[in-house]
Amino acid sequence: MSATEPVNIIMIGMAGSGKTTLMQRINAYLHEKKQAPYVVNLDPAVGKLPFQANIDIRDTVDYKQVMSEYNLGPNGGILTSLNLFTTKLDQVMGLVEKRASTTKYFLYDTPGQIEIFTWSASGAIITNTLAATYPTVVVYVVDTPRTASPATFMSNMMYACSILYKTQMPFLVAFNKTDVVGHEFAVEWMEDFEAFQRALQRQEEESFMNSLMNSMSLVLDEFYSHLRVVGVSAMTGQGMEEFFDKVGEAVGEYHKEFRPRMQRQMEEKREQEKKDKEEQLRRLMQDLAVTEGKEVEL
Repeated sequence: MSATEPVNIIMIGMAGSGKTTLMQRINAYLHEKKQAPYVVNLDPAVGKLPFQANIDIRDTVDYKQVMSEYNLGPNGGILTSLNLFTTKLDQVMGLVEKRASTTKYFLYDTPGQIEIFTWSASGAIITNTLAATYPTVVVYVVDTPRTASPATFMSNMMYACSILYKTQMPFLVAFNKTDVVGHEFAVEWMEDFEAFQRALQRQEEESFMNSLMNSMSLVLDEFYSHLRVVGVSAMTGQGMEEFFDKVGEAVGEYHKEFRPRMQRQMEEKREQEKKDKEEQLRRLMQDLAVTEGKEVEL
């Protein structure tokens, strides 16, 4: 990683996973290390933030007013607020670029309704714009105590897999609340299929559900083999050093795989646009040749 190139860290997690509290812990940890981050809040519905945001979507968009004006429910209000904020994204990126020379980490907190951010056009625009500018890492925050049963663990892993393949960016799963329940069981289930099977057998679930989760575990085996995992505690600060070690690995992946792929895609797009223009010009010249010398009716 370049010594002067900052890193974007996008925090994604379900409501109640402790994502925003973990943001506060990361923020405090970096301040301790004299590496104050630049913090951006992208959640228009949050009531109170435990940290000071440098850029706050709530300063630009009034979530409740959007709901009232457009007659929307909570999710529609969040989505529309994100869409409106995205129209100002060039100004946000201008502020980010001004701070890039003096700031190592840019932190982005997203709505707890993760499907609104990960599967919306505005979420994709924000994520891709960030990734096209500086190294970007997507962090998926998991509520470890609630993931202790095989069914909820599998649900979380399926969600993580969908986010990874939607964003196609360097990815890190952060098992939060390890001060309550350690994340070692999750690592074991990912590394040892038989351990997950034994856990399933201890559950008094329908045989169909056991069979389904067994099958999904086999499907996700390849996903697990390339997955970065870290256990953290937003409450105690446990795992912060390992968290940033994993972020460093993800940045290496960005430079090695993501950026070259993005550059190839941009070159292919430019080449296709060039071909399309040449084809349009050829057709225009053909039309001119056909009509040349003919009288034009007025």
